[in-house]
Amino acid sequence: MSEIALAADFAIIIVVATAVGLIARQTGQPTIIAYILTGIILGPVMFDVVTDEGLVDLMAELGLGFLLFLLGMKMRFEDIREILRPITNVAIGQTVLQTALAFLVALVLGFGTTEVLVIALATVFGATPIIVKVLTDKDEITSLPGKIDVGVLIVQDIYLVVVLALFSADSLDNAGEIATTLAVIFVMMGFIGLFSIASSRYLLPRVFRRIANNKDVFLIVAIAWAFLFIAIAEGFDLSVEVGAFLAGISLAQLPYSKELEDRITPITDFFILVFFASIGLQIEGVGALLAYWQEAIIASIVLMVGNFWIMFYLIDREGFSVETSFLGSINMVQVSEFSLVVGALAFTQGYIGSDVLGYLSLMALLTMSVSTYIISYNHTIYRWVKPWFSRFESEEKIDTDLAEYKNHAIAIGYDEVTERALPVLEERYGTVVVIDRKTEHIDEIEREGRYDHIFGDFRHGEVRKAANLKNASFVLSSSVQVDVNKAVLDEAPDDATVFVEAERIDDARDLYDRGAAYVIMSTYLTAEKLSEFLEQYVTDRAAFMDAIEQDIERIRREGRIETDELRPESARAESGGESDG
Repeated sequence: MSEIALAADFAIIIVVATAVGLIARQTGQPTIIAYILTGIILGPVMFDVVTDEGLVDLMAELGLGFLLFLLGMKMRFEDIREILRPITNVAIGQTVLQTALAFLVALVLGFGTTEVLVIALATVFGATPIIVKVLTDKDEITSLPGKIDVGVLIVQDIYLVVVLALFSADSLDNAGEIATTLAVIFVMMGFIGLFSIASSRYLLPRVFRRIANNKDVFLIVAIAWAFLFIAIAEGFDLSVEVGAFLAGISLAQLPYSKELEDRITPITDFFILVFFASIGLQIEGVGALLAYWQEAIIASIVLMVGNFWIMFYLIDREGFSVETSFLGSINMVQVSEFSLVVGALAFTQGYIGSDVLGYLSLMALLTMSVSTYIISYNHTIYRWVKPWFSRFESEEKIDTDLAEYKNHAIAIGYDEVTERALPVLEERYGTVVVIDRKTEHIDEIEREGRYDHIFGDFRHGEVRKAANLKNASFVLSSSVQVDVNKAVLDEAPDDATVFVEAERIDDARDLYDRGAAYVIMSTYLTAEKLSEFLEQYVTDRAAFMDAIEQDIERIRREGRIETDELRPESARAESGGESDG
């Protein structure tokens, strides 16, 4: 096939995926479903317009690598530290029990031995992008059920990487070979994992502190880091996904990870589109897609019900309340898109046929479509069934109190304006979160150790979520960028007090109309203060000198403080000794 034909295929995929994606969004469906349907529409199932060769295969492999890289970047161990032990117990039990359930269902439905193994390993994962997206939209991602689900998904992601590495092996027929392959996988992952952890502690903070202010270099170095780990993984005969995943984990522990995640997501989405479309392209006709349609419907129903009760039992056993157990369970009932990731790799390796890939695709489409609405209405469903589930309640079951920002103050930008306001905000609101895009400012806040801080551009959604803007009581923005201040006023609670800054009268008027409590007009305030000083200088020179003396003394005092901070500790001690003498 010519390069022009490959480029044309690629362009067709992008255009059709965009159109189908718009329809999916209007019906409240995940875009991943739209991407799979794109492959089905353009592949042998319907119009057979695009093949799965050449450029598409290459971009699909990159898409899988970037998908795992992004998943790794979401694995912030700090997010689940408070409930790590129960989450680990739930995740391990869930993995074992749901794999066993999926194995039994596939066995009863009459699939072959290798097919049963692939199906069992493929259908145990929760749909990470869908769960995280819907819960984030509902402001439930930081709730206790949301934290439990995210923690379980993190463990599942590690399990996924092991399964993908296993299916990269040459054979699954010999138990000894499987055991040897798994041992090698764990040893190699251990070596790379240790390098990843060591890098996140000692190397990466120094590197990113130097480059984080340069947005272009910042992104390029992050992508280069991913490809470095991919190269290391391939050097150890591991899959691309293992390297990309571990690279993401090492970056996730950095204070710059929120900003980086938001910047790399559009690139990742582009490759993911091609990857999931390529899955639909690999299904060899309508016959393959619908070869096991009855089995797919039966399995979808059994697995969704079974997965719910497995999760409910495990969460309830850890002593959480019935409501938390119910919500954490009902969010995780679907067969995820990762069943297709595993299925596509197993199909490529020849472990399953196109008909089994069609079976997995049909199950994923059915369960993800239904679960999107289930998660959206999870609280309503709980209210309906609460009387029946009340039998599981007991006084011993108490939810863990999670540390999260609430009724706090947020300062956007760290400059002279916000610096003077921070002590007042701390005294009034207790917790103050400073958001800034300059590493030297973040370093200064860290040295002071008084305020929480987030590195990143406030315009990025991940940064705003990390600061929990929607639960803030006070927001002070020292940015004059209109889009930043509009985002503040749009997302902050109606009862929050918001101070913003503007350069132009028209912008100030618009910000007041949007609900700002006060708009700082630094240019006009300076002009007003200057006119007062000029008038005082002309009419009463003595009063003028008294007025500015305070400013002069403050400048001198702050100048001495900054000079002392820059001097070595020994020099400061010597200086202090001389003055005392």
